[in-house]
Amino acid sequence: MKLFLINVLLAFAWMAVSGSFSLANMIFGFLLGGFALYLIREQVGSLGYFRRTAKLISLGWLFLYELVLSAWKVAKLVLSPKMDLKPGIFSYPLTVERDFEITLLANLITLTPGTLSVDVSEDRKTLYVHALDCSDVEQLRRDISQGFEHRIKEAFR
Repeated sequence: MKLFLINVLLAFAWMAVSGSFSLANMIFGFLLGGFALYLIREQVGSLGYFRRTAKLISLGWLFLYELVLSAWKVAKLVLSPKMDLKPGIFSYPLTVERDFEITLLANLITLTPGTLSVDVSEDRKTLYVHALDCSDVEQLRRDISQGFEHRIKEAFR
């Protein structure tokens, strides 16, 4: 977090030096500051900063991929003449432990079409998820575990 703030300060310094306080110049300054930090990464101990950034980008790409894939599946289900759906609620055993990670996982599941996070158990060990098609609950659990939950653990631990 400290290096992120340094990167933001470098972006503001760039805007001050260049004399342009636009959003595009701030983004450019942020990227330029990130590159500068990357060049001196061993001296400032920023290896984790760049790894975490890569993991966060990977999580974002996974979400976009899952969003498009599930939207396509839901559209196919809705437009098919015979809707062979088996909606239901299933329990998902959580391996993420922190409140932030649980909230992020629940929100990513909810934002994906066809699924909705319903509740978290009191002991924060189980997430209840409603799915449009619960014909293969074990596959749904595997998808969550190997997808969102795995990437969340990579990015925030």
